[in-house]
Parts: sequence; C-alpha cells; structure tokens
Amino acid sequence: MAKGGKDEKGAKKGAEKGHHYDASDISVLEGLEPVRRRPGMYIGTTGPEGLHHLIWEIFDNSRDEAMGGFCNDIEIVFLPGNRIRVADNGRGVPVDMHKKTKVSALETVMTTLHAGGKFGGENSGYKVSGGLHGVGASVVNALSIYCKAEVHRDGGKYIQEYSKGKKKFAVKKNGASKMHGTIITFEPDQEIFGKIVFDWNTVISHIRQQAYLVKGLKILIIDARGWDDKKGLNDEDVFYFRELGLELPSVAFYFEGGLISLVKYYNKFVKPVQNNIFYIERELDGVGVEIALQYVDDIVDRIFPFANNIFTQEGGTHVTGFKTALTRTLNTYCKKNEMMKESEGGFTGEDVLEGLTVVISVKLREIQFEGQTKGKLGSMEAQGAVATVFGEGFANFLEENPDDAKSIINKSILALKARKAAKAAKDSVLRKGALEGMTLPGKLADCQSKNASESELFLVEGDSAGGSAKQGRDRRTQAILPLRGKILNVERARIDKMLASKEVKSLVIAMGTSIGDTFDLEKIRYHKIIIATDADVDGSHIRTLLLTLFYRYFRQVIDAGYIYIAQPPLYKIKKGKEISYAYTDNEKIKIVGKNADVSEIQEVEELPTPEGVGTPTSPEENVGAKPNKIHIQRFKGLGEMNPEELWETTMDPAHRVLKRVDISDAEEANKIFDILMGSEVPPRKSFIQSNAKLAEIDI
Repeated sequence: MAKGGKDEKGAKKGAEKGHHYDASDISVLEGLEPVRRRPGMYIGTTGPEGLHHLIWEIFDNSRDEAMGGFCNDIEIVFLPGNRIRVADNGRGVPVDMHKKTKVSALETVMTTLHAGGKFGGENSGYKVSGGLHGVGASVVNALSIYCKAEVHRDGGKYIQEYSKGKKKFAVKKNGASKMHGTIITFEPDQEIFGKIVFDWNTVISHIRQQAYLVKGLKILIIDARGWDDKKGLNDEDVFYFRELGLELPSVAFYFEGGLISLVKYYNKFVKPVQNNIFYIERELDGVGVEIALQYVDDIVDRIFPFANNIFTQEGGTHVTGFKTALTRTLNTYCKKNEMMKESEGGFTGEDVLEGLTVVISVKLREIQFEGQTKGKLGSMEAQGAVATVFGEGFANFLEENPDDAKSIINKSILALKARKAAKAAKDSVLRKGALEGMTLPGKLADCQSKNASESELFLVEGDSAGGSAKQGRDRRTQAILPLRGKILNVERARIDKMLASKEVKSLVIAMGTSIGDTFDLEKIRYHKIIIATDADVDGSHIRTLLLTLFYRYFRQVIDAGYIYIAQPPLYKIKKGKEISYAYTDNEKIKIVGKNADVSEIQEVEELPTPEGVGTPTSPEENVGAKPNKIHIQRFKGLGEMNPEELWETTMDPAHRVLKRVDISDAEEANKIFDILMGSEVPPRKSFIQSNAKLAEIDI
C-alpha cells in the first residue's frame, strides 16, 4: 500500500476519534464472573434445559460418591421460592484449609472453576466420575441468587452461604453432627434464567435413569413447593428433609436389576421380538463396559448411551463402537448360517438398528466430553473397548440362543428389503417432484418470497379453511397447503408406504428437504411450518398425526425450531361496535364480565351489556342486533371464519398466537408416541383410562 494513501489518512482520523486498541482494552474476568457473562458455555442454554442442568450438576456430585462406594442415599427436594435442596450421605466435602487457595476446601470447590476432588486419580477415591471438569458446583453457585453448602463430617456441621458466586461469610462450624454427607441448596438467579419453573416430570425421568444405572442407590424426590412452615419446622435443623415427617408428594427409586430392568422399562409398551434380553458387563483396558439389548416389533431404534452415568444424548465414541460391532456381528452370523441370499448383499447399520432398544454404559477413569454439558463422549478408548466387549459377547449370545438369533436376523432382513423398496419409491417420488424442477403440488398456494427465513407454510384442515386462508393470507410470505381428512399414521409405516399417501407426499415435496438418508435441512423452503387445525377432536387427531410424521421422519426440523401450532380463538365477542376474540374460557369471562351467566352461552348467545360497555349510538350501527346485548359466537372450526377473521386472529404476525413445538424430553416423547400411535391396544387403553379426567370435553 502506498504511503500517504487513503487508508493511512483513515487510520489517523480513526485514532483522533479515539478508536485506539491497546492493553487497556483487554478485560480480565475474575472468579466466577465468566460464568455469569457466558452461562451458555457452561450449561448449554439459559432456557428450561439449562435450568434443570443445575440440578444435574449438583446431583452428579452426589451420584459420583455413590459410584465410588461412599454413598447409598440421595434426597432431592423442590422447596418454595424456586429453591432446590440435594442431600447425600457421602463423605462430605473437605472443610480444612486448601494449601494453594489459602481458604477452606469447601469454599474453593464452590467458588473456583476447575476445582474438585476428581483430578487426583485413585487417591481421591473417584475411580470413575462424571464431574471431570470441576466446574459443576461452582457454576451452579455462580448462576444462583442464593446458595448454601452444608457439610457433615468428622463429628461437625459446617456451613457457608453465597450469592451470585460470592461468599457471604467464611466457612464456619455450626454445631455437632453424627451424620456424614453434603447438602447443597440453591435458588437460580432470575437475572440469568428469566422465568423459573422446575418441572417435576423432567426431574423424575432423569433421576429414574440414574437409579437404574447405580445398583443399590436409593433416591428420594420430594415436592415441598406447597410447604408452609407455620409449625416452626426448619429444614436447616435436619439432614434429610423427610425427617420433618411432612406428608408431601414424593417418588422413591431403588433398583437392583440394573440395565436389564431399564431395557424392560423402555420396552414396556411394545412387543418384544427376542425372548431373552442380551446383557454383558466386562472391563477391558481400564474401560468398564455394560450393555443390555432387546429387539422389539417396531421400525425405530432406541439407543440410550451413558458415560460415567451421564446420559450422552448426542452419542459419541461408545455408540460408534457399538454400531460397528453390531453390524459386523450380525453380518458374520448371517453369512455363516447362510440365512441371506447373496443377491441381497449385506446388512447396513440402518437395517440392524430397526426395532432395537439398547442401553450402553461405559465407565472411564479419564473421560473426555465434547463441551461442559457432556452431550457427546470423545474418549477414543471407549470405541475399541465397546466394539470388542460387545462384539464377542453378542456373537456368543447368538450361538447360545438360536431362536432369538433367528428372530433378530429375520427382522433385519425384513428391514433390508423394506429399505431397498423404500429407496426405490422415494427416488421415484423425488424424481417427479419439485426437487427436480417439476411443479409443486397443485393444491399448494405458494408464497412469492424465495427466502426461507421469512416464508411460512400453513397446514390447514380441509378445503373450506384452505379457501379462507388463501384469501386472507399475506401472499408475499405465507403459503397454504390444505390437507383433506386425516393423513396416514406413520408411526409404523415405512417410507415407501408413507410416500404412497397423497397428502404426505404433497407435504414432503412442498417442504423441499427430501427425506430419509437424502434429507437436507438447508433445502427447507419455510422456516415456519404452522399446523392450523380445528379446535375439536378431529382437529386434535390431525394435529397429532402431523406431529407423529415430523417426529419420526423430520426430527431435525423440530430441533431447528421450525414447527409451530396455530392457536385460533374459541370465541368472537361483540359488544356493540367493539369486537374481541377469546382464546380460552377464562379470557371469555374477563371480556364478558363476571356478572354474565357464561354457563348458558351457546353457539350464538345475546347477553345484557354491562353498564357503560359498547352501547350503540344509533340503530343503524347495530342492524339486526338487540340493544344492550353481548353477542358471543363459538368457533368450531377455521372454516367458519371468513378471510378477514382468519387473518386477524390466526395469521397476522402482529396479533396471532403460535406455539413452537419443542422436544425437551425425547425419551418421554418417544414413549407417548409408542403408546398413542402404535399397534398395541392395551397400553393405549390404559393411558386413556388413567388420563380421562384431564380431558377437556367440548360439548
């Protein structure tokens, strides 16, 4: 660059304005401030998942004590005021002075990142643990407006309290104690998390898994959110909250069956293909491998991987090793026993995973996760250990259980044939579809915009609602796809049968993502796919069928946050010239007024107008209506709305109400879809009978 050019002048001008960059611009965050500045780096998100992750971090410390043989009893309590209390009868965090930090070891653990008892090898007593990073307790402390650590050990009780990661006072002895263990109570900071709601079912589901994985560990969960301490009882005076003798909702877990019991639990609502559950537990090269497996009559797989008892939902090296060994072992057995024609080729991973339920648990002394949230295992030694241990054990199982082996092989052969047929059908559909330059489905009223980020696809029920939606929409950004009747239940349908359904095929082509192994989220044509069905039983059924389709075949679209459910109003309320819409019965009561007899309101009802509300000034302004009346119309379906009403209530981004579909617990979602949409009738009947009282009946 020539000296004295424009860039040099620009640099001088910038410096004059104060755009300098020197050592004073380098920030140094001390203590736990980095956690508060960037909480997502440590807990993944500040939404519900991250909020519950705080419980997992504290619980994991107690569970690691149990894995080391130092603890057999853990209690988790939901307290009033958004507080959680976790108590264990482990060794108790050390409270003596730490040589390096010059403060109590308890304070060091609670206020310093990467400080813990899990780095010291065998001397620490932790042969395996999940809390490798040493940031769990300190992160929870940093993100809590209130936190208290209580330690019982060596005949004494020691406490320290904190706020936003900073201590309120030094660790102090608070009396004598015959107990041993640690109690952590924390209250998340609303500044970080916004609305704080701990979900009872989410905690139960997670803790149930842990109880299966640690044999002989008792875990009690208590819901004390409704507890009112009028009697002067104080939870600080007891080690376990249950010692207060209160009658509160609670759930206890204690299992001796281990992974076999867990597989039985997962397969509770499906029909097994093999009679004997495969199980193996063995240590190889310092890696503990434990696997339980059973095939069921289904077309989806259920893989539940754990590393040091932490659920690795994104998989990792242990899952890779398992899949490799499973495919190789079944191919070898099939070839050895001449159970497949040469023309059919061999099994792929997709074939042998169909209908599989497996729990994979590995335990490593030095464990590596990808990210602090520990969603994926990165330890390479786990891959080889799992492949070897499982491969040898499963090969022996097939030889010793020929009937089970035959059932598994036959199911995999069926999956292989279906895969090839499905691929041919899918390729045929896609060759004739929009992805190859042909026209989009004729019934689709597409939007003008080609920018997926601003484009919306409304899936509406029936031609009547479709007609109103097409007329009332914003043609630039909103596309309409009417669906006639109830689409195919894809819960047990393969791709070839699914794409034979005209309605499903139209939706797949309209979305543009393709399907199966050629699915590509980047090619999606709309970043909002909105299910808009009627507010009746049929509408709910259609919505469930669509959600089943998205959950089974377009899970990534849900994970990306592109699936929404429209919330059309239930009532149109007219007070003179004023028109309001109510989305719930409570909203209707607020609009109409408490004095109105809402129990007698029918399809269209006229009620006396409360004093001073919407009285017409002349007969011409209220033609055909009685003076001083409130008119209420109950909408049964979207087709009853004219285009203007549909736009104003359901389609206008400025006024509409949309619910984004989220999968916070894939295991529970999978189980519910199995029950409600699967082929087994008894589980569905039982579910309906158990939940009938929760149904809102529209008469």
